[in-house]
Amino acid sequence: MDNSAPLNITHVILSRGFAGSERSTTESCNQQCKDHQVTLIVRKDHRKKGKSIVDHVDKKITVIEIQPHFFTGVFLKRALLRVNPDIVHCHLRRSTRLASRINLNAVKLSTLHISANGPHFTKMDGLICNARWQLNEIPADFNGLVFKANNSLIPHRRLDQEEIAKLRDDIKIEAGEMLIAAVGRYKHSKGWDTLIDAFVQLEQFKNARLLFFGTGSLEEKLKSLANVDSRIQFIGFKDNVKDLYQAFDLVVCPSRFEPLPRVMLEAMDGGAPIVASDVGGCLELVEDYGGVSFEVDNVDDLKDKLQKCIENPPSKHRPDLSAHYIENANQAMVEFYQRVMEVK
Repeated sequence: MDNSAPLNITHVILSRGFAGSERSTTESCNQQCKDHQVTLIVRKDHRKKGKSIVDHVDKKITVIEIQPHFFTGVFLKRALLRVNPDIVHCHLRRSTRLASRINLNAVKLSTLHISANGPHFTKMDGLICNARWQLNEIPADFNGLVFKANNSLIPHRRLDQEEIAKLRDDIKIEAGEMLIAAVGRYKHSKGWDTLIDAFVQLEQFKNARLLFFGTGSLEEKLKSLANVDSRIQFIGFKDNVKDLYQAFDLVVCPSRFEPLPRVMLEAMDGGAPIVASDVGGCLELVEDYGGVSFEVDNVDDLKDKLQKCIENPPSKHRPDLSAHYIENANQAMVEFYQRVMEVK
């Protein structure tokens, strides 16, 4: 097999909107289309609340929309037969389930954005894990190849001190205040209630501020929980959050469940010190690249860790994340594609 020959790669993701899984898929597509022929198959109603993966993919990528509700498997098969790919790379459960039923000459792979939550994953030729804990979730009867990938990261430009000062001024952080940041969607699995409960107990630290960056269904509930403390503020979604990471004094990721949090990678790339729960990908990133962990859902433990950080603010920390850089992560992914093709 000629490993230098361009591949015909088709990514399939049948979700809606633009969140972590869609963003990861976009980065793979955009990097791979530099050297390979890339097609992206999505559902026709891919847009959710105005957001879609289609808005973020390179113009060189062929996008195919298929029916989302009726005979989706039939339309997916027709699209794949038309494209005739070397690689079919599925993302999330539904695309994996439908693709697993289609008889193709192509290699069929699936990324475990969460876990192998269905028997159809065992019918794929290869499974891709983003986190080490997922390796333990691979079904015992899976006979294909398994690859531990590095979740991709596009390193951000370094800001100068004047730019950082302006960012802090824009969100009304005064000189001498410690800016503790929480970034992500407002949902139960993120554990924001644990963070709020811990922070409000540290009322003696008037110079500490807790700012939330994001949106979600639990916004009003979280605001109500935080209403007792004027040091807590909800900023909303910010499209310059990669800049803001360099202005944060601490980033807290108190998730109850997290495959491998991109927020933590991007925060580390920005030099922000990390406090994170000891579950899943949160613990993996702390173990690999530094930070402080606390027992998940343990308010007292988180309070103690926050107090230590406020009393002795940790230095900026920017570890070597080059294994996650998109070009390196993608090269390792393509090499896995080729390895599975040789075995199939």
